[in-house]
Parts: sequence; structure tokens; C-alpha cells
Amino acid sequence: MALRQEETPTNAIAAELRKGLRSLAKAVVVITTSKGGQRFAMTATAVSELSMDPPSMLICVNKSASMHPALADGADFCINILKGEQGDIAACCSGKASGDARFSEGEWLKSSLGAPYLADAQAAFVCRQASHATYGTHSVFIGEVVEAHTSTPYDPLVYIDGRYTRVQPA
Repeated sequence: MALRQEETPTNAIAAELRKGLRSLAKAVVVITTSKGGQRFAMTATAVSELSMDPPSMLICVNKSASMHPALADGADFCINILKGEQGDIAACCSGKASGDARFSEGEWLKSSLGAPYLADAQAAFVCRQASHATYGTHSVFIGEVVEAHTSTPYDPLVYIDGRYTRVQPA
């Protein structure tokens, strides 16, 4: 069903957008940060590369997320791309646990900027926060990558149609 904004209330467009985005497969990441001795973690898919010069990434975080105030105050962050077998970490950081209990799964190390990173992540990008902007319910945070940790073979955890899955080898 095609919807046009002038013909449809905003909530109907949002419902169709949400429905359409269920078909967009995305790597599952856990975003982490630290502020005032407190660690924060959340599972996300609203993450993207931004530039290779300078190397940078962006993340989108709901203003209601517990980590949002720390990020809004300028905290640096890490983007941890999960491996196919790390669904337990994704679940733990998406609401199964809260606060520091979100770090109970996996081996977490402290980056040079203080943001935790997952030792055996598919990849982990430690970012120095460079900028942020707020739009609607979310804020977009841009970070310059200062550390990159990667591993092979490639087997990322993927989220599509409301579930976690893995990419089948070709």
C-alpha cells in the first residue's frame, strides 16, 4: 500500500514506515558509553558509517534511552557489531537487564576513551564524539573513530522482521 503524506495522518505513515523497515536487514550492534563511572549499553540497528576521511560513524539514540543523557553531555561511545552467536548479548542489552547488569554477558574491556568494548565482537569502533543533533524522538551522534578492532570470519548477527538471524554463506 503506497501512502502519501498529504492523504494520510502522520501515525498511519509511521505505521507503514515501521512495517516497511521490517524488511531492512541490519547488523545488530551494542552501543556502549561511560560517564561518571557508570557504564551504559543498548542494542541498536540505527547505526551507519559516515566518512572515511575522517573515519567516522553515526548512531541514533532515542531520547528516552538511559544512555541518552550521557551522550547528550558529550560522552564518547563504542559501536560493537555482534557475531552470529552473540544473540544473548543482544537480548541482555535490549531490555532483559538494566544498568551494569547489561555487561553480565560477554567479556568487556575498557577502551582508550573509557567506553567499554566487547573483546570478541565481530568489530568494535571506539568513537570520540564530534557532534550531535536532535530530531523528533531521537538524537544523532557523530563520532570520529579512534580505535577499530575486527575479527574474521565474517558472521554478523542480523536483525530482520523482528528477529535475530545469521547470514547464510554463499
